[in-house]
Amino acid sequence: MRIGIVVDSACDLPIDYLQKHNVTILPITVRIGEAVLADQRNEEATLEFLKAHVAEHGHEAETMPYTVQQIQDLFLQRLVIDYDYVFCMTIARTRSPIFDNATQASFAILNDYKPVRSAAGITTPFALRVLDTQSLFSGQAITAVESIRLREAGESPPKMRARLEQVAQNTRAYMVPRDLYYIRARARKKGDRSVSLFSAALGSALDIKPVLHCHRGETSPVAKIKGFDPAVERLFKFTARRVRNGELMTPTVALCYGGELNEMRALPGYRELVDSCRTHQVELFESVMSLTGMVNVGKGALAVGFASEAGGFDD
Repeated sequence: MRIGIVVDSACDLPIDYLQKHNVTILPITVRIGEAVLADQRNEEATLEFLKAHVAEHGHEAETMPYTVQQIQDLFLQRLVIDYDYVFCMTIARTRSPIFDNATQASFAILNDYKPVRSAAGITTPFALRVLDTQSLFSGQAITAVESIRLREAGESPPKMRARLEQVAQNTRAYMVPRDLYYIRARARKKGDRSVSLFSAALGSALDIKPVLHCHRGETSPVAKIKGFDPAVERLFKFTARRVRNGELMTPTVALCYGGELNEMRALPGYRELVDSCRTHQVELFESVMSLTGMVNVGKGALAVGFASEAGGFDD
């Protein structure tokens, strides 16, 4: 059976990895003033756009995910011919309408695919599953990588579906932002009043950085640490311990950074995490944060994703 994999462009994985494994991307378009870029996970284009627009005006951006009709067209024009079963994995539905758009599109796709496949000489049925990863940033990468691993191992769609849903339930994404004022401005633009001016001003004045944790679609702070570098170091060391203790559900850790990757690699704790992953045969992915991610959390933020039943954020 030909199994296809679809992710949206907020899934933080390197574009060469996605292309190598024939993963289809649902682009998210970002508009800042008159500047428009469809995020196709092109790191060079993202960094150029970042330098030109995001640093000063990113909090004013509008993000436009694929519509129901665009998703329907993509499937009926190509994917229902190329594949027999497709897994479409989206950013958390609590953060974006992509899951709902894809779910709505799936009804029309499953109703209209037969003439398209028949015209291509294919008589077998087509099926698809829309999966809410319940995560964002590097967290989305974990289910995508696991779906590729399962497909390459020859697993059936029912077994893949059960496993991917289990992984999504246990995926954890952690993020350290650089600029709380930016996050507050962005939150207000989207109508989210959860980051108060007082909290942003106090945190910035004292250089306090929160460590944010996204799990099962909900995001909350799990620590507040003085200084960006110390906060990142603690997050890297925490992740390295999870790796060394054998607490990961899948052999995968994903990192993304809102800027040049060489900046991330120079941060304290990075080398310890790299060495721990190498020693324990855990695959480590590194990518520039998606443009969608950067306009929401600001330049220079760092995120880590992995799957584990163990919760908490310990020393």
